[in-house]
Amino acid sequence: MIRHQTLESKVMVATQDHPKQKTVAMTVTWEKLPDDFQLEEKPVENTGQPLIAGALREILELRGLIGPLMLIASNFGICATVNGELVIKAPDWVYIPSVLPAASRRDRKSYTPNLEGEIPTIVMEFLSETDGEEYSIRRTFPPGKWFFYEQILQVPTYIIFDPETGLLEVYRLQQNGNYELEFPDEEGRHWMADFGLYLGTWRGEKEQRAGYWLRWWDEAGNLLLWGVEQIAAESQRADRERQRADRLAEYLRSQGINPDEII
Repeated sequence: MIRHQTLESKVMVATQDHPKQKTVAMTVTWEKLPDDFQLEEKPVENTGQPLIAGALREILELRGLIGPLMLIASNFGICATVNGELVIKAPDWVYIPSVLPAASRRDRKSYTPNLEGEIPTIVMEFLSETDGEEYSIRRTFPPGKWFFYEQILQVPTYIIFDPETGLLEVYRLQQNGNYELEFPDEEGRHWMADFGLYLGTWRGEKEQRAGYWLRWWDEAGNLLLWGVEQIAAESQRADRERQRADRLAEYLRSQGINPDEII
């Protein structure tokens, strides 16, 4: 993995300059932020977004799918310098397969791809009540989120989820450098090869939030349960076992047999 202080690459961007299209070069550098750099503090859109992001990570942890070099974060600054201007986007959920160890034991405040590790392979945005920034292809500074993920970072999978309606859009980066909408399978899910799981939507309640959620299914199509659901399922199983045992004991007594004397 490259460890240089500054890396530089050229990104060729197609622009619609009426009446014809032209291609321009953008200089992208991957520079380490100063230790005293203060990231802009932006409030989370609502209380539901952190819950949705946390629920996605929870299953991966329960399945043992999070390795020591991976980075999974939410509302976390991803940095690049475009034509000398620092650009920071904080996706609602991001997965990076491999990162370099942090310089200190403190929690990361931001992440610069190529300099500190790999490019993210999955980025998710949860729709908010703002002006459609998740779909913005704005090329001038500051660039839009779509343009940043597609043209600058070139993230292979970009996901947009609307918690209000349950609409899930999965975009895959094509060889031409553009995102293309992927149609779900017949169950309404998308295969995520990074984890060997399906991603889809589910409606229900967790942590006092009722509505649509993003959830994981295994390769066989089984819904992967959150920890609280696993506890509830185990409790129900134990109750059924006790009920069966009680019915058996009652039957034995009706036959004149003391169940406590049976070894």
